[in-house]
Amino acid sequence: MKKVTVACTQMACSWDRDENIAKAERLIREAAAKGANIIQIQELFETQYFAQIEDYEYVDLARPRKNNPMVEHMRGLARELKVVLPVSFYEDAGIVRYNTVAVIDADGTILGYYRKTHIPDDMGYYEKFYFSPGDTGFKVWDTKYARIGVGVCWDQWFPEAARIMSLKGAEMLFYPTAIGTFAVPEDELDEADADYRHWQNTMLGHAAANMAPVIASNRIGDEKEPKAGTAIRFWGASFISDNIGEKVVEMDTETEGVAVATFDLDELAAYRKEVVTFRDRRPEMYGHLLTMGGELIE
Repeated sequence: MKKVTVACTQMACSWDRDENIAKAERLIREAAAKGANIIQIQELFETQYFAQIEDYEYVDLARPRKNNPMVEHMRGLARELKVVLPVSFYEDAGIVRYNTVAVIDADGTILGYYRKTHIPDDMGYYEKFYFSPGDTGFKVWDTKYARIGVGVCWDQWFPEAARIMSLKGAEMLFYPTAIGTFAVPEDELDEADADYRHWQNTMLGHAAANMAPVIASNRIGDEKEPKAGTAIRFWGASFISDNIGEKVVEMDTETEGVAVATFDLDELAAYRKEVVTFRDRRPEMYGHLLTMGGELIE
């Protein structure tokens, strides 16, 4: 048996970077105390979610990948606690900026980076203003405890991303997330409908189709954008699913905390071998997936 314990976390964020990093550290320590080996923190947790509007002041929140203060802090924490931390941050890459994850191994080594591939542009989620589309491709990493794949938020709506990471050998799929009710006028916030079932069900489908557990960490709280007079109510509902798409543990929509689950990697591999969907794939028949609208022009 090769068992690994994973954790999802969720928290509310302020505009105080130090406060948010300290809160994330507290949750990481709590998860580690519960036996977690790999711990997922939510997307862009250093600040409130700034992409509710397009504002050049928020562009300046980006920091370089090299010697990033928050990432360096998390490297020390990973080393101390002997845990793996996929850490989301806003990357300043010179002329462009990315929504990036640093994958930190249990000895504090940065195994590599993933830049968010799918960038949304919708009411309250104006990410194309802030982020260039990621250029890393979908990646997996051999951490101390498991071979993992990491997508970021909007990536979780695309089955292609989960399938590619699984084809590259990911035993588990991790998704740091920031999603909630679309930006609404502040005085309508109490009427906002936090319907997160579609969001969860999409990822549960990834778990079932690829026979790999999914770990999703979302933020909570009402984040108001004073310049626009709008707000987003983040859903929370962070969860961990098993390899057949069943939720093993789910958090509520308003409480900060952590949730953990343990999996046997040998059992996961045996199940994937027995259910032969990967054997029966027909890549030569999937050409339409390489088009935007499904039409192949001859």
